[in-house]
Amino acid sequence: MKLVLVLLLMASVLISCTEGGRGPNPPVVPHVNLQVFDCSHILRQNNRNPSGEYMIFPTESPPPVQVHCDMESEGGGWTVIQRRIDGSLNFYRPWNSYKSGFGSAAGEYWLGLENIHQLTQYGNQELLVNMEDFEGNTAFARYSSFSVGEERYGYTLRVSGFIDGGAGDALSYHNRMRFSTFDKDQDTWRKNCASTFHGAFWYKACSYANPNGAYRYGADDTLLSVGVEWEQWKGVNYSLKKISMMIRPRQ
Repeated sequence: MKLVLVLLLMASVLISCTEGGRGPNPPVVPHVNLQVFDCSHILRQNNRNPSGEYMIFPTESPPPVQVHCDMESEGGGWTVIQRRIDGSLNFYRPWNSYKSGFGSAAGEYWLGLENIHQLTQYGNQELLVNMEDFEGNTAFARYSSFSVGEERYGYTLRVSGFIDGGAGDALSYHNRMRFSTFDKDQDTWRKNCASTFHGAFWYKACSYANPNGAYRYGADDTLLSVGVEWEQWKGVNYSLKKISMMIRPRQ
C-alpha cells in the first residue's frame, strides 16, 4: 500500500512539471541590461578595461553616444566630455552644435550639453580637468561637485569643491553661469564673450577658463585672451597644447 502511495505522489509531481506532455517548462532567464551609463560603469564591469573609445547611454533610451574613457587618471572611470589635443577640430560653433555635440571620441570633441546634463542630473559627479602646455608640463584641477542644468535654464553650470593639482582654480568664477555661444549670448558682459574671444563656454564677464577657444600655439600676446586658456596656470596669453574635461560619480 505504501508503495502505491509513493508511486501516485511521484506521478503527480511529474504531471505538474510538464505542459501538455511536452516536457518541463524552460527556466526563467533574468533580463540582463547591457547598456552602460558612463565610463565608471564600464570600469566596474572590468577593472582591466583600458582607456579608449566606448559606447554609453546617457539617457534611458537609445541612441548611444561614443565617448573617450580615461581609465588611468586619479583612479580611472572618467567620462571625457571635452577634449582638445591638436587643433584639428574647429570649436567656434553655434548653439545647436554645442547642444548636440560634435567631433570624434578618438580625437577632439565636445560631448554635447544635453548629454552632459543627462549624465550629471542624477547623483553627485566630480570633474577633472587635465592640461598640458607646449613645453611638456602638465597640471590638473579637480572639483568635487559638478552638474549642468536643463536647457530651459541655459544649461547652467554648478561647480564647487576645488582641489588643486597645480593648475589653479579657473572655473569657480564661472559657477552658476549659463552657457554662451556666438549666436546665443547668455553672459553678463555688455558685449558677447563668445564672439569676442572666439569660443563657447559658461562665460561670466568674461572668463578665467576658455577651453573651447581658438587653438593657438603657446605664448602669443597678439590677440588678448584668444586661445585655449586656463588663466590661473599659464596666464591670459598662453594657449594650451592639450586640455580635457572629464566626469565620474563622486568617489
